[in-house]
This record gives sequence, C-alpha cells and structure tokens, in this order.
Amino acid sequence: MVGPAQVGVLAACVVLFVPMGMAGWHLSRNKMLFFSGALFITLAVGVHLTPYFPSLSQLLLSSLSSSPPHHPLHLPRPSTCLPFLHRLSWLPSSPTASSPALWQWAPSAPTLSCGFQRLSRLDASDLLNGSWILVAGDSQARLFVLALLRLLLDPAAMDPVEADLFRRHSDYHIAVADHGIKLDFVWAPFEPNLTAIFRDLRTGPRYPDVLVLGSGLWHMLHVTNSSEYGESLVAVKKAAASLVSPVSPEFGLDGILASSVQPPHMFWLGLPTLVTSMLNTEEKRERMNRTVWEAYDRGVGESKILKRSGGPFLLLNIGLLSRGCGRRCTADGMHYDGVVYEAALHIMLNALLIESQQRI
Repeated sequence: MVGPAQVGVLAACVVLFVPMGMAGWHLSRNKMLFFSGALFITLAVGVHLTPYFPSLSQLLLSSLSSSPPHHPLHLPRPSTCLPFLHRLSWLPSSPTASSPALWQWAPSAPTLSCGFQRLSRLDASDLLNGSWILVAGDSQARLFVLALLRLLLDPAAMDPVEADLFRRHSDYHIAVADHGIKLDFVWAPFEPNLTAIFRDLRTGPRYPDVLVLGSGLWHMLHVTNSSEYGESLVAVKKAAASLVSPVSPEFGLDGILASSVQPPHMFWLGLPTLVTSMLNTEEKRERMNRTVWEAYDRGVGESKILKRSGGPFLLLNIGLLSRGCGRRCTADGMHYDGVVYEAALHIMLNALLIESQQRI
C-alpha cells in the first residue's frame, strides 16, 4: 500500500524536476536566472515535504527555541538547598595519612541537584568583589578568617599575613585591593562583645555585606553557665535585628528580616566538637566536657538565633564538620586542622550564592 509520505515524495519530484528541466533548456545561457529559479523551486518543494516528516519539523523548531546552558556557578539555587549544605563526605588524604584531609559533598540526590561546588580563588573573588566582610569571635573565628585568606590570597603572601592575624587577642584588618574586598576580624570572645559590635555598626555609614560571628568557648571555660549563655545569645539576636529594624524587629517564616533595608548576610560559627581527654589543662578538662558542650549547644537552639528557628543567622556547623573530620584533625581537642574551616568557608560561599539569587 502506498502511504501519504510516498505520494508526497513523488509529487515533490514531479514539481521539482519537470520545471527545472524545462527551465534549464531555456535559461542555460543565463546562469544567475537559472540558479534563482532552481532555489525558488527547491524552497517550494521543502514546504510541501515538511508536513510528511514531522521529525524534521520538530528538529527545526527545537534548534530555534533552544538556549545555551548556563555556567554552574551562576545557576539559581532554591532556598530549599540550604538544609543540605553540610552533607559532606570525609576521606583520608592518602592510605597512610594519619589525618583525613579531603572532603567533598556527599554524592546524594539533593546535593547533586543543588550543584554545590568548591569555589576557586577567581570564583570566590568574583563572588565577594567589593564586599566588606566582618568576622568576630574567639579563636574559632580567627581560624575561619585564616581559611578565607588562604583562598583569596597568593600562597607567597600568607606568611606575613598569618603572623599578623595570630597576634594574641588582637583585631586584624586587611584589604584585597584587586577585588575591592575589605576583611575585618574583631577579637570578641564573649557574647556582650558581639552585642557591642552591633551598637557600633548602627552608628557607621554602612553595614558589612557579610557578617560571621561565633562565641561560647570562653563562656564555657570561665563562666560555665549554659542558661546565661543562651540569654546572652538572645541579646545578640536582638542587636542583629536592630541593624535593619530598630523599632520593632520582626522575622518572617523563612528567617529573613522583614524590612525594606537589605540586612547583611549573617552566619553563626557553631561550637567545635571537644575531645576532653586532649584538652591541655585540668580546668578545661573539668569544665569543657561533653555534657557541658551539649548544654551550650542547646542554648544556641533555644535562643532562636539561627534561621532554622526564625533568627537572622545561618549556622556554619563547626561541631558537625569537626566530628566528620575526627579527633585526628585536632592537636589540642579544641582547635581543628584548616580543612575543617575550609569546608565551613565553602559552605558559606555556596550559601551566599543561594541567598544572593533569592535577593535578586
């Protein structure tokens, strides 16, 4: 049985070759006119043939409507990706290594669909271009700053920078001129120190673009009162809210301040996992045990300072990251290898990508 496609092809051949043969006989002396006529006839045949080959039509339409893919760094990630930022896998750097020194996002469906990535120096510099970053807290915050500087600066420049950064109980300031990045570290080991920082910011001409805070170790050692610690964090939360809404701060269900003014991107450095037997003084081993740590960790949750409970701060969970790296990643049971703070840094950078997309 002859189908419609065969009939269409036969008709097209008649339409094409008969007129072209006749035209070729009369127009062979005028090549321009001949080829113009041939082109017109070929286009006409194409119009007749297209309905008989739907796949050809679909191919033409798809080629016209397709758009080039975006670079993964610029893909908008939904805010629903935030809960999966800490899903990391820890691997030893070599079969004989004593300390796990490699990490990656776990190859699970959520992390793969969210497209988390370790940013290069160039990508991180572009993301933070023109930003003012303020980090305040204790030694954990200082180690976080070190991880950030190691990413942004050339390794040859790190020796003098590291010497200045680790001057005992001191502030530190640096500008990355190539990208207009300003980085301030403020030594603020107690929670009232953090509250005072917010008071100072309110009187200044601008707010930081990124704000990273953390505290608790000094309070745990010198005060050892988790209830008081939680109350102090409530004061920090209120002070953070005053940057945007000084009269009556309100938080939406998603934890973002309800205000026409853009608040800084705020992050909270969680308490590291403590290995009590490795702490270097008897006083620390007595006061900084697992039971006390858990009480202080509950104090963070009960203060509702974190976004997951309606506050302004997104948690950088140093406790979880340090447990994942393990006790081989710490020499004193409190401060961990740089890889832990590097992981926290890249979690923050990916969170900034997400939050920046939500604010556009």
